[in-house]
Amino acid sequence: MPKVSTYNITGAQTGEIELNDGVFGVEVNEAVMRQAVLRQLANERLGTHATKTRGLVRGGGRKPWKQKGTGRARVGSTRSPLWVGGGTVFGPQPRSYEQKMPRKARRLAVKSALSDKVNTNELFVLDEIVLAAPKTKEVVKVVNNFNFGGEKVLFITDGDDVMARCSRNIQGVKSVSAEHMNIFDLLHYTKLFITKSAVAKIEEVLA
Repeated sequence: MPKVSTYNITGAQTGEIELNDGVFGVEVNEAVMRQAVLRQLANERLGTHATKTRGLVRGGGRKPWKQKGTGRARVGSTRSPLWVGGGTVFGPQPRSYEQKMPRKARRLAVKSALSDKVNTNELFVLDEIVLAAPKTKEVVKVVNNFNFGGEKVLFITDGDDVMARCSRNIQGVKSVSAEHMNIFDLLHYTKLFITKSAVAKIEEVLA
């Protein structure tokens, strides 16, 4: 089982913790992680784009000129796609970009991301997060205590709403609960902080 050090919010090491090998020690599968990221980004697309076909463009009900005898090409509507102001051929229409992925594959992607953080020494387990006051500057102090030099930091907590509110105004810092942990955040943020209680929740679900 992988062992990592535990820290308090001042950056001081307080001990070690054994992580579940089935969650934090799996073989990293980059292909599954890529598929999971693409799925998450695709599912966030609204798909509300729309263009008007010749049947949706207003006007064009009257035939511009008679069918024969003018020497001009026959035309039935001024809203033909060939005309300026006409409809659009094969333009984008409202659709769903949703992609499906097996649950086991989605979980394997998250496990791979967590294991990769352990392998690269970018995962830090905190005993707990107790801020002196519910203020943004308190979160900045916690990040500065570890001297990461401006790298992106993700906090995973046991549903701490105060931490989420205090960190959302800091560029490059985000806090989510263990229930809302996702593959994109795990790969997008360089350093990962997880509280002990969040580790227990993650292992309970994914182990």
